[in-house]
Order: sequence, then C-alpha cells, then structure tokens
Amino acid sequence: MSPWITTLIITTLLGSALVGGVFFAFSTFIMKALARVPSAEGIRAMQAINVVVINPAVMGVLIGTAILSAIIAVLTFVDGAGPLSHWFFVGALHYVFGTFLVTAFGNVPLNNRLETVSPEEGDQLWSQYLSKWTFWNHIRTVAAMIAAFCFTVGLLKL
Repeated sequence: MSPWITTLIITTLLGSALVGGVFFAFSTFIMKALARVPSAEGIRAMQAINVVVINPAVMGVLIGTAILSAIIAVLTFVDGAGPLSHWFFVGALHYVFGTFLVTAFGNVPLNNRLETVSPEEGDQLWSQYLSKWTFWNHIRTVAAMIAAFCFTVGLLKL
C-alpha cells in the first residue's frame, strides 16, 4: 500500500474516532443532562448547540471524514489493499452511511424542526425530540466507532 493511502486511512481513522467521541458524549451525558432540565431550558440549550456546532472545525471533520471515507471505498476497488481491503471498505461504509447520512437524514431534520418551536410551547416536541434524536445519535456513534475500529484493524494487519 502506498504511503499516501496509508496516510489517508490514518486521517480517516482519526476523524471517525473524533466524531464518534463527540457523538458518544451526546449519547451518554449531554442529552441526559438536557432531559433533566425544564423543557424550555433544554430546547434553548439545544437550539444554541445546533447553531454553534455549524463551524469550520466540526463541519470540516464531519464532512471531511465522509469525503475521505468515500475515497477509501473507491480506492479499495481501484488500487486495492490486498486481502485487507475489506476492513477499509467496511469502515468507509459505516462512516458514510451510518454516521454521515444518519446525521443528514436523521438528526439534522430533527434539529431543523426544533429550531422552529418556541421554547415555552415545545413540551410535547421536546420529549419526542429527545427520544428520536438520541436514537439516531446512538446509531451514528456506533457506526463511527465501528469505522474507526475497522480502519485500525486494517492498518494493524498491514
């Protein structure tokens, strides 16, 4: 395997692990903490999070890792990584489908809906939001960690 492909895989591994760690924090304590405060406070806090999370660092890692994962998936067919290419391919698919697309089609629409509600009038939406958002977040957390695991195993077996 060429050094540039190895560097690409290491970078994607780090991005997957970083994104998985951020999502893990939301699944294990941030959403639980927001669920413990009154609905209006939780909604305001999540609305603020959803604004500040759109920044170059977070979007760069989230989207950049998706792009690198897609490149890795293609390279496993074009360049091949020998018998280990399946680790890289499976890792790439987990990140693209299980992390990035779940974010785009699971969590983001929920965030957009939450943005339209008044915190004082959002009790019912908030309880549904917490449950659905956290469900999708668990999926993308596990997918990112599986991606990081697959990239790691593939690299260790080189």
